[in-house]
Amino acid sequence: MNHSSGSPSRWEKGASRSLAATRIFDVRGVEFRHPVRGTQREFVVIDAPDWVNVLALTPDGHLVFVNQFRYGTNDFSWEIPGGVIDKGEDPVVAGVRELQEETGYVGKSSRLLGSVNPNPAILNNRCHLVLVEGCVRTTEQEWDADEEIEVTTLPVDEAYAWARSGRITHSLVLNALLLFAPVWAEMKAGR
Repeated sequence: MNHSSGSPSRWEKGASRSLAATRIFDVRGVEFRHPVRGTQREFVVIDAPDWVNVLALTPDGHLVFVNQFRYGTNDFSWEIPGGVIDKGEDPVVAGVRELQEETGYVGKSSRLLGSVNPNPAILNNRCHLVLVEGCVRTTEQEWDADEEIEVTTLPVDEAYAWARSGRITHSLVLNALLLFAPVWAEMKAGR
């Protein structure tokens, strides 16, 4: 079947209603209408707060990773530190906070690497990816009630090997590593 290569139409957003409210997100039914065909349907949208994930680089060229049990997959997951951004909180400030709470690591400088849409088909939030450099462990971990976290550091190149081999499967961690790749290449070239 041949399809037009023209741009798709922007659907017009209409009314929204709550389908379910949970501790971590709301499920909403949102009406959308196609501007050309006139089709109108209710779509499910997960209304979630923004998240932050942190690439924490140590002075000796290692990244800080956390291993924790994840309820969605019913399995353990190697990830970078991260969490929910408080309403009105700057993503970089949130990243520094989450890094310290989950791992006890604190860095010398921090900046935003980029932001992504975790799953634009159903989620309306953004995930901000932060780089914190000069990280050393200076404090104790401050876990949330349901957190239990193993912390380790990996040489950056080994972290990329873990990503390529499938040992790291969290898509947002893979996004962070993708955005960090050119920064790491520059750092290596400058050493």
